[in-house]
Amino acid sequence: MAKPLVLAALMLLAFSFAGYRFFLRLRPMFSAPGIDRLDHIGERLWGLVPNVLLHRRLLNIRYSGILHAMIFSSFIVLFTAIVQAFGSGLFPGFSLAPVGGNSVIALLQDVFAVVIMIGVGMAFYNRYVIKPARFKGSNNKDATVILILVTGVVTSMLLEFSFHIAAGGDPSAPWRPLSSTIARLLEALGFEGESADRAAHVFYWVHVCVILSFLTYIPGSKHLHMFAAIPNIFLRNIGPKGQSRTPDPKAAHIGLSDVRALDWKGMLDLYSCTECGRCQAACPAYAAGLPLSPKILIMNMRDALIDETVTHTATAPAAVPAAGSNLEALVGSVISEQTLWSCTTCRACMEVCPLHIEHVPKIIDMRRHMVEEGHVTPGIQDAMASFQQYGNSFKKPPRMRAKWTSGLDFKIKDARKEEVDILWFVGDYASYDPRVQRITQTVARLLQKAGVDFGILYDAEQNSGNDVRRVGDEGLFQTLSEHNIEALGNCSFKRIMTTDPHSLNALRQEYPAQGAEYEVVHYTQLLLELMREGKIAKAANEKVQGTVTYHDPCYLGRYNNGFEPPRQIMAELGYKLHEMARCRENSFCCGAGGGRIWQDDTGVKERPSENRIREALALGDATIFAVACPKDLVMYTAAVQSLAVEDKIQVKDIAELFA
Repeated sequence: MAKPLVLAALMLLAFSFAGYRFFLRLRPMFSAPGIDRLDHIGERLWGLVPNVLLHRRLLNIRYSGILHAMIFSSFIVLFTAIVQAFGSGLFPGFSLAPVGGNSVIALLQDVFAVVIMIGVGMAFYNRYVIKPARFKGSNNKDATVILILVTGVVTSMLLEFSFHIAAGGDPSAPWRPLSSTIARLLEALGFEGESADRAAHVFYWVHVCVILSFLTYIPGSKHLHMFAAIPNIFLRNIGPKGQSRTPDPKAAHIGLSDVRALDWKGMLDLYSCTECGRCQAACPAYAAGLPLSPKILIMNMRDALIDETVTHTATAPAAVPAAGSNLEALVGSVISEQTLWSCTTCRACMEVCPLHIEHVPKIIDMRRHMVEEGHVTPGIQDAMASFQQYGNSFKKPPRMRAKWTSGLDFKIKDARKEEVDILWFVGDYASYDPRVQRITQTVARLLQKAGVDFGILYDAEQNSGNDVRRVGDEGLFQTLSEHNIEALGNCSFKRIMTTDPHSLNALRQEYPAQGAEYEVVHYTQLLLELMREGKIAKAANEKVQGTVTYHDPCYLGRYNNGFEPPRQIMAELGYKLHEMARCRENSFCCGAGGGRIWQDDTGVKERPSENRIREALALGDATIFAVACPKDLVMYTAAVQSLAVEDKIQVKDIAELFA
């Protein structure tokens, strides 16, 4: 009876300690603000198949994905060995033999012991030989401890099995090829009979002790994701990607200044992070040398939450953050203001995260706090002032918004006065920026030529507020959106078209939360429709020259799934498309989004737009860099000029390819 009692005592000790550590981590979640993430249960469950079972996102980096799949699948199989070890230890006579414990399960345990050891070896090789740049800033020591513990669990298990076989009489021996081979070696070293049996008992206790050590270590480790990952994926945001949280208008403060003010899903995000660094590798701000790493942002917020939890457990619980605490100084201390202003809100970090951690909403909420406190950069302050006075960031009076139409030989309908099929929401850059106005005119001519019944709002249009909301100025966003909704409400139209993906996102995904729902299309979708209806002629073959590479705008592609129309247009026009490696969901932001276009380049080592042009040039044959966003046209034209490669590649809007 000594063995069950000793094992029970060890388990009680380990589970108590681990449970206490889990409690410390999870306690803030119990009192955190709520969020509804228990809807659409079927969709949430189905999402676990590609994200957990098939490792879809993990396999985007093949080597890491494969090694993780090997370790993950082995853990599932080898859990039977844990059941076997503790079951037999607590209940003499317990055995998995009736369900294959001495046959199929025994074989699988041996096979997956090899699989997991190969996976662990690959993980060591990845961490200490390959050393991916994305690991910079991760906790290497923690990862190493976990790999050593996994090695200890598997090695002690194999040695226990092997000594059992060497002792003789193990009915599972024929099904354990690896353990039997090791047993033959042990027999050659003199371990047989009672000596092998004693050694088997020793390794049994080593095995259970390493498992219990693993259990107690996990709550303080990044490998807490072993418990948090699947719930976090299940509770992922399945709502519109481009719809930001609408704050409670009655709330005294709408920004995030206290990590404990995160909702419980936000806290679960922090505990789910594996520090794999995929978000960091995809981040344009990080690549540009700016102080933002989405991974380190999450790690720092997690550490702040843990530090405060431990502090308040050791002392008296505090109803409000203590002066000088991490919570009080979340923005500006734990997370610097420069870090938060570096984000382009491109969503690349969220798109690559295997655990669906939501970085961007946290950044926007912390920006809202900075705006409330008046802590904004001079560029942002200047842009916001212009929005308040003129409704655009160009400091141009509203009557100048439609000046670009003066270059046309036809009059565009005023949608406020005449009914139209297509209401064109032009956007700021397409209206005011001289570098983009010629493209705007080209689109107008294409629509006119195709016989489209379209009109614009003229001076009644204001900025859609998409980037204003992402800067964190919620009040100004409400003002801009309410103005546009009122203006649109006075018009009669069937669909809205816009050339600006940022406006597309606001009109399609943000405005419905304010009760204004429209059918909104990007101009590439409309042009494709017109082509297929035979209303726009394809360019003559002799004019279709050069290989094209295409840049997916973040707010058209990742946010609004507008990947296909631009590509289909180019294909139907007869252009050869050579894709860059970073395309579609993995596209690389130009660096203008989230208000970055209004800020200076302080701290930037390489502009994301220049990085992107270099990527296009590396293709070797691309002579046209096609875009479908006014900001992209501005950013990439400047990048080509900055790199002095005008003779190698031209930046063209999709509309120009029809010429």
